[in-house]
Amino acid sequence: MVATKSAIEWTETTWNPVTGCDRIAAGCDNCYALALSKRLKAMGVAKYQSDGDPRTSGPGFGVRTHPRSLAEPYGWSGSRLVFVNSMSDLFHAKVPIGFVRDVFNVIRETPQHTYQALTKRAQRLHRIADRLDWPANLWMGVSVESSDVTERVDQLRGVPSARRFLSCEPLLGPLPHLNLEGIDWVIVGGESGPGARPMDPDWATEIRDQCLAANVAFFFKQWGGRTPKANGRLLDGRTWDEMPRLAG
Repeated sequence: MVATKSAIEWTETTWNPVTGCDRIAAGCDNCYALALSKRLKAMGVAKYQSDGDPRTSGPGFGVRTHPRSLAEPYGWSGSRLVFVNSMSDLFHAKVPIGFVRDVFNVIRETPQHTYQALTKRAQRLHRIADRLDWPANLWMGVSVESSDVTERVDQLRGVPSARRFLSCEPLLGPLPHLNLEGIDWVIVGGESGPGARPMDPDWATEIRDQCLAANVAFFFKQWGGRTPKANGRLLDGRTWDEMPRLAG
């Protein structure tokens, strides 16, 4: 089975056993997954077709689990970095904990791959973390787009993941006092797409400097703009592609 290659710079493959989400924070305002899901639906991709559920229309796109997709990683050759649910949030309240466990089981049973899961729903993540059996090849991250949501970092810190990371994308404001204790990796990026909100260069360099001081891997993804590549990836004249070491 061929895996879906990703254009996201910090991963190699995307795997979507869940699709659909809805807005919970300012970072969701220009959601790329919502826009992409509309295109995929128009293209006839099965996961994005209406199932008669009214939640699949309106301002978000309905959360749906796809049990058949659980088999996909078993057929991938080699080893790769895998972003789990680029088109959803595994810790959305509408994803049953039983299905989260199913996803974790697949991850555990394919140790040749390293999986990266990212959530804005850190409260639920923290609440159910001790009811999950955490695989050694899973990195867990939370989105931290502004100082209004830094409590997500504290909630992540209590999760027994092999690696913990922050995605500060789209970065919407300064984060001058990040507590990076227990954090292995920070990704920073500006917003892209029509109506992209600009990122102040000082916000990015400030986070970079905090990572350097704390010996935390720093990855600068993009400046953003109308397209992801519109303004490049250079920060202070160079690329920053640091990654934490693989667990195990």
